[in-house]
Amino acid sequence: MSVTATETPFSELLRSTTGSAHSAAQSSPIVREMFSGTLQKRRFGELAAQYHAIYSALEAGAERLAGDPVAGPFLSPELARVGELESDLQFLWGEGWREEIPLCDATKRYVARLNEVANEWPGGFVAHHYVRYLGDLSGGQHIGKAVARIFGLEFGTDGTRFYNFVDIADPDAFKNAYREKLNAIALSAEEKDHVVAEALLAYELNTALLAEV
Repeated sequence: MSVTATETPFSELLRSTTGSAHSAAQSSPIVREMFSGTLQKRRFGELAAQYHAIYSALEAGAERLAGDPVAGPFLSPELARVGELESDLQFLWGEGWREEIPLCDATKRYVARLNEVANEWPGGFVAHHYVRYLGDLSGGQHIGKAVARIFGLEFGTDGTRFYNFVDIADPDAFKNAYREKLNAIALSAEEKDHVVAEALLAYELNTALLAEV
């Protein structure tokens, strides 16, 4: 039986279906270190380098899909994270971060899937876009503030710029508008099922990455 239901807004379906997968990602060792105050700066730099590869793929895909009728409405330049990650990595690791921090196998698999959906399946790209950016604007804010406390930083300065969306004045309003776009997405019920499945895959890929760092 299809997981979709005509009376359930698509944004709510995505949220409810992926809830347990989101919880699994948050229970990974490195996330526990963030909230227990034991995270080391170099280790956080290693994670930031994995994210740099992921967001580079996401943002390259967004450029290619800017005019796409399905993915295009979700692609907002104020979400861009690559520049912020590069500033954070310079602070956390230093000049040699590109050469010195290897990409995990899980990161490589994640990037390969992002490139695949960006080239072949706009609906699947939306699933990954949703998981990453709405997560950054929600729970990611708590992570950023926890990391700032560990390292004695002001939230949003070097080391935590990734988590600070300076071009989004009202994150709650932005997220609500994003959810309305999800509810209006021009996909069939079957296609929405596939998008939900891809969102679950996005969480699996992220959980594998967090376990491998």
